[in-house]
Amino acid sequence: MRAYRLAYDGRAFHGFQRQPVVPTVEGALLDALDALGVLDDSDSDSDDGGDDSRATRPTPPGYAAAGRTDAGVSALGQTVAFEAPDWLTPRALNADLPQAVRAWASADPGEFHATHDAAWRAYRYFLHAPDADAERARALLARLEGETDLRALSAVSDPTRDTVRTVHEATARRDGAFLVVDVRADGFLHESVRRVVAYLARRLDPEASAPDPERVLVGEPLSGPEGVEPAAPAPLVLRRVHYEGVEFEADETALADLRSTFDERRRRAAARERVLGAIVDDRRRE
Repeated sequence: MRAYRLAYDGRAFHGFQRQPVVPTVEGALLDALDALGVLDDSDSDSDDGGDDSRATRPTPPGYAAAGRTDAGVSALGQTVAFEAPDWLTPRALNADLPQAVRAWASADPGEFHATHDAAWRAYRYFLHAPDADAERARALLARLEGETDLRALSAVSDPTRDTVRTVHEATARRDGAFLVVDVRADGFLHESVRRVVAYLARRLDPEASAPDPERVLVGEPLSGPEGVEPAAPAPLVLRRVHYEGVEFEADETALADLRSTFDERRRRAAARERVLGAIVDDRRRE
């Protein structure tokens, strides 16, 4: 069994989980493995928590991923694992991956499941909030730490599902016009990080209304005006997935490729920001 760290620009994909007709990160990964001859007709889907609708193509034996990021969400520490040949290094895998997806480290953990063996996951969100009080944001987020029922801050509708998670860290810091929100927990529910951020933004906005934390953090389902819709996905990054006792070794060639590729994407994004700014500023002067 070999595990790989993946970084990707989520803007190019309809999420991580493979789908029949739209580009996804998992689809790109399986395309690369197929092109490299790692897949064959005898491979079958592993027990990775999917259902029949997801079984659209074979996967390598033992295949699983750490998480299923939504459309637009990016990653630095996404982790996948499967039975791989010795020659399949991160740099070899990159040869057939699209530029928006880069493998950069690997480990040989023995018996291993990328989903179930994760000790914790860490996400970061870049919230554009130039006027928000960072100290107040930190105080609000700190109330999430410990055993917390995230039902009201998730897309879970099944009343029988366990929605209590241990939040190890929830904090924010000021970076220019942004609040950088970091949340680390033993597990997350669907959309829970984005809903945490959306709830935080409402509490920090003096002109917005939001339910009291006492109601949100007891897991009471909220709907209507009190319900918390998720924040936009694009500013969210899966930063790291931690596995006890597993040491990942960076592939220096692949890591240099990642830095070069994403630095070029950053320059293009900066240029695009200037173009949009020019349009807005010129319009204001008319």
